[in-house]
Amino acid sequence: MNASVNPAADGSVANGAAQSAPALKSVTSADGTTIAYQTFGDGAPVILIGGAFNDRTTMLGLAGVLAPRFTGVVYDRRGRGDSTDNVEDGAYAVEREIEDLAALIEALGGRVSLFGHSSGGILALEAVMRGLPVEKVAVYEVPYIPEGSRTPPPADGYERLTAMLQRGDADGAAAHFLIEHVGVPAPMVDQMRAGEGWAYMAAQAPSLPYDAALGGPSNEIPRDRLAAIHIPVLVINGERTWDWMQTAAGTVAEAIPGARHAVLPGQDHSVLQSPQELRSVLTEFLA
Repeated sequence: MNASVNPAADGSVANGAAQSAPALKSVTSADGTTIAYQTFGDGAPVILIGGAFNDRTTMLGLAGVLAPRFTGVVYDRRGRGDSTDNVEDGAYAVEREIEDLAALIEALGGRVSLFGHSSGGILALEAVMRGLPVEKVAVYEVPYIPEGSRTPPPADGYERLTAMLQRGDADGAAAHFLIEHVGVPAPMVDQMRAGEGWAYMAAQAPSLPYDAALGGPSNEIPRDRLAAIHIPVLVINGERTWDWMQTAAGTVAEAIPGARHAVLPGQDHSVLQSPQELRSVLTEFLA
């Protein structure tokens, strides 16, 4: 749940290679939703998937450090940034985001690698488990909750979240998601609400039910489904992140045959603010 990577205002990459802003492109998903994206570099395509509260701008820095060796593809998940969302009656299904990725992969030539941060990592793994044409997948701190590691979201958490959005309470929905789904202490959320970045986070709130849906009711680790993955997988976590996320990363890596597990020294969940820290491990894996 990383809110910003300090992207340049014009869409060029602030933390990576200096270059002019590429054109904003779009594809149309199965339900007519428009998915906006940009590409950086000329190599093999790698779609960079942000987690909750992230639009494509939070991945610009990482796209910059991967280019020009790879083509970093940043996109707005549905309901964020320049992408639309044709969801009807609150049907925030994982399948819609899988369809979005399928349309994007087709536009990029039919086969890609994926990198996902936080719940974007769950989406990346879901894309593989549901059969999309993916060469390799790398994920950073997927927020599955290992049994006994922390309190899972409440049973009615998803329903309360969607109810808040249906009555237009984006501010309340953002706070609810942070407290109930991410596990951020309420006093810390109060401090965040007083900060200058809160307006940005609240603006992403209408898409939060998709992140909640990705983990399911309890965010438990789907070991049996992960065990069916048979492409190269890299699971990464930061040395300084929450204990439960470190446990989750290790457990996910153990569940996937042949998966590699890497720990980044000195890093935590906000690694997207220091995208150069991912350069070496991702370049080696994706090469």
